[in-house]
Amino acid sequence: MTLSVKPYLRSISLKRDHVPSFDEYPFNIPAITSLESIEFHADVTFFVGENGSGKSTLVEAIALAIGFSPEGGTKNVRLETSATTSALHEYLKIVKGFAAPKDNYFLRAESFFNVATYLDSTGVMQAFDNRPIHARSHGEAFLAVLTQKLRGNGLYIFDEPEAALSPSRQLAALSTIHQLVNDGSQFIIATHSPILLAYPGARILMLDQEGMKDVAYEDTEHYLVTKDFLNNRERMLHHLFANEE
Repeated sequence: MTLSVKPYLRSISLKRDHVPSFDEYPFNIPAITSLESIEFHADVTFFVGENGSGKSTLVEAIALAIGFSPEGGTKNVRLETSATTSALHEYLKIVKGFAAPKDNYFLRAESFFNVATYLDSTGVMQAFDNRPIHARSHGEAFLAVLTQKLRGNGLYIFDEPEAALSPSRQLAALSTIHQLVNDGSQFIIATHSPILLAYPGARILMLDQEGMKDVAYEDTEHYLVTKDFLNNRERMLHHLFANEE
């Protein structure tokens, strides 16, 4: 029997006594205001919530606290084209596992273009199939990183990776995530995608106006709204358009 080395990242906690003010951003976000500690699943932990709930802010802070640059990539990529990061990472206590990951990547949708430009300048992606990353569509570039750049036995942090992916490509991404999990990887993902959220056994943490809590997949708004719309499309459209009128 092989001893599992995961999780690489065991937990984070907020150094509450050091926070300058809970009335100022980002500490006034309810999910951050109430944050004590988070234990990460050895395979996949999801953060979900409405826009503005703080999930991307939290994921960014976790990434910065463990050594990634603000715009993503591997820990060797040092990019920050604009100073938009919060100070949250400075107030997080990180508890790592006993083993270090052999691979790492921080993938965030909003700055992926900048990281792709950097990757093209180094020729990293061309080493796989002789195609610059900017010679691919946005979705193809995302999948190229997933399927060609990530090597397994890694710690991977994703911020809304579904942004450039069609539903069928999200399914392909889900399959790749599973392969990487089986290859000894751990994922921390902020997402709106009900497809990605379906990953079996994952821990799902919902951020809302009351703070943060565990939620079952079938109880996420992402699943419920999508299911209701697909099963009752005409009724929902009638209701939406009637309200507009």
